[in-house]
Amino acid sequence: MTVLADGPAVASLDFLSLEITSRCQLTCPGHCYAEAGPTLGHGPMTTADWFRILDEAAAMGTRTVQIIGGEPTLHPGFVDLVEHALRAGLRVRVYTNLYRVRAEHWALFGHPRVSVATSYYSDDAVRHDTITGRTGSHAATRASIAEAVRRGVRIRVAVIDRGDGQRVRQALAEMRALGVGSVTVDRVRAVGNAAGGVLPSASSLCGRCGVGKAAVLPDGRVAPCELGRFLAAGNVQETSLSAVLAGPEWTRARASVPARTSADPCGPDCGPSDDSSGGGGSCGPMG
Repeated sequence: MTVLADGPAVASLDFLSLEITSRCQLTCPGHCYAEAGPTLGHGPMTTADWFRILDEAAAMGTRTVQIIGGEPTLHPGFVDLVEHALRAGLRVRVYTNLYRVRAEHWALFGHPRVSVATSYYSDDAVRHDTITGRTGSHAATRASIAEAVRRGVRIRVAVIDRGDGQRVRQALAEMRALGVGSVTVDRVRAVGNAAGGVLPSASSLCGRCGVGKAAVLPDGRVAPCELGRFLAAGNVQETSLSAVLAGPEWTRARASVPARTSADPCGPDCGPSDDSSGGGGSCGPMG
């Protein structure tokens, strides 16, 4: 049972990622930041817990919530969560692998306050499927991207550069030829599966983690961003989100991320949570 403690004044939070599940049809053995997979679960957070976090985020002035995983559409409460966020007045971004999209999901994706983001790896099907660990993932994801464009869904595609010659330039050209208006390149960061068993470093992060943003993980822990899960501080199953963000553990976690000193424009966009719609684009790691 979730027990809430009285917390201090509500903190400012513009962008919140909710990682609602660790389950995914793909394995992405070389780079998945969440180390998700087909045999993993949704975690102890209930749909009611996620509703509470959405309501609290709205009260804190959050403008955009990002629903991620794993593969968020596999969570049994996915549709309810998106609809609840919309009722709360939030903009919703769904970060999905687009491997399987049901009719009810397409209906949600077409909402004017919903956008979709996905990752793409190569125009070469064999290379793409090797990277995801799932045969047929290239064809399925590519077809869903094309369908999203056809339906007028607001979609952003990040071509993930692993640095191993998987034809990033050709993948970019392919997405543009399909009519995707927002295509970026993000380089793999040394977290999750890409860390190779080594303790991740804060230098792998973009330097904006925890600045008006946070991520709630499937077990209720709160991190400065989804890639910075190794810096998690506090748990919303034990207290309120605002109390976590006002606590000393959060302050220490945020201070451990090297500040970004580059003058280049940069939205709070560590990895999948690219919130640079006001200008910016993807930020690379600090290190």
